[in-house]
Amino acid sequence: MKKEISCKNAPGAIGPYSQGITANGFLFVSGQTPIIPATGDIPEGIAAQTKQAFNNIKAIVEEAGGKMDNIVKCSVFLKNMNDFAEMNGAYKEFFNEPYPARTTIEAARLPKDVNVEIDAIVAL
Repeated sequence: MKKEISCKNAPGAIGPYSQGITANGFLFVSGQTPIIPATGDIPEGIAAQTKQAFNNIKAIVEEAGGKMDNIVKCSVFLKNMNDFAEMNGAYKEFFNEPYPARTTIEAARLPKDVNVEIDAIVAL
């Protein structure tokens, strides 16, 4: 059985999807862009955008009763793979070892022309 997770501290869904879905002891967090929920603004630079995307993920994870340390897998979509090192530095601030499994790819275009979008799978 699946259950929708929705919170005001992350951007609302802009299409036919949920911020998160729990099922069978896992939370699946939809791709989060670096939109600041309170203002709709997007921070400048890949580090700030990575941090905001994770702040949005964190809000959804906490709404579901989880913690960032419960994340087991992330997928990172970068507008430009040349931003990998800077994204990686900001990414690391949100996790302790052992780090989640991760996939990172360059995407031709992301919503609102942001530099990064991140999704997550969380063990609850």
